[in-house]
Amino acid sequence: MLAILHPDTPLDGDAYRQTLHYLEHLPGVSVRVHEIQGASQRLTEIYLLGDTKPLNKEEIEALPAVERAIRISEDYRILGRHRDDNRQTGFHYNGVDFNQSSLNVFAGLCAVDTPEHVEAMLQALEDNGQVCTRMGAYKPRTNPYSFQGHGKGCLPWVFEKAGKHGIKVVAMEITHESHIEEIDTCLEKLGRPTGVMLQVGTRNTQNFELLKAIGRQSTYPVLLKRGFGITLNESLNAAEYLASEGNANVIFCLRGMKTEAGQPHRNMVDFAHVPAVKRLTRMPVCVDPSHSVGTREKSPEGILDVMHATAQGVIAGANMVLVDFHPRPEKALVDGPQALLMNELPAYLEDIQLCHDTWKKRQAIYQRLRGETPE
Repeated sequence: MLAILHPDTPLDGDAYRQTLHYLEHLPGVSVRVHEIQGASQRLTEIYLLGDTKPLNKEEIEALPAVERAIRISEDYRILGRHRDDNRQTGFHYNGVDFNQSSLNVFAGLCAVDTPEHVEAMLQALEDNGQVCTRMGAYKPRTNPYSFQGHGKGCLPWVFEKAGKHGIKVVAMEITHESHIEEIDTCLEKLGRPTGVMLQVGTRNTQNFELLKAIGRQSTYPVLLKRGFGITLNESLNAAEYLASEGNANVIFCLRGMKTEAGQPHRNMVDFAHVPAVKRLTRMPVCVDPSHSVGTREKSPEGILDVMHATAQGVIAGANMVLVDFHPRPEKALVDGPQALLMNELPAYLEDIQLCHDTWKKRQAIYQRLRGETPE
């Protein structure tokens, strides 16, 4: 069972203390408290774990700090929606909203290579009004002899340049828990010019010890990529590992499935799962068209497959797009052949906005059908 407290309930107040004291003394039940910081208010959720079937929902709701109680299913206890559309989705981080209605584009370098290329990328983002980017410092590779990323050596100048160009959030994959400390130490020394979203790559989706380590910190939100060869349920349970350790600020990323049936694309594009993930969980959903498609091939009308795939995700309600751009793809150290070009950025962003506007119009159609007032 889940007890949702009244927004902004003070944790040092009598109502909270009385409520927690009651819940902590329920027989056969353990208590876990989670804090969710939204743009305008803080929400406290108390999870009751164990033998909760005998509990009376009305009695829990009568406690002084409790707004309402929800019986939750076994799957995705913390991140699950549990058929309650009133539960808060997403979170607010470093001035940026991430929820199931927002849309944020993280265009950037799959792998950081040179300061000049980073500067050019960030300048282009600033010129186009963007405040998020992707910058890979740690790169897990299939081939042990391939470029593995510059690691912590590039962090100072990447973060400084991000701050200079008004970038608020940098999505950065990590492959070991020591990378969290490296990132945090560097940001602290620089005065935190930007923020970081820790990215879990598809190869580490079931690296449970790494997930636990990331989940134990609450400073940075997490972007978890779907495992490329496992079921959606298995990947969503991987996200639950993060939340079960304390960090529920998680975005779920669809990045394509590894199968020969996906050819000629690099992976089988799985963006039809965008609404499914939003229905099953409270997580915002990201799409990664670059790693799904993996090429710069285009359709007869001249639109790149990457752009078509992006449109499919956004028009289905995706809340974030993670996409590769590079000033000089022929010189990129990782995934250059799939990177989009700087002069394609304005059109790409315009296309995304068009699709997002269409999603809102689609949403309004079905709100009218249900007799609701469109937002």
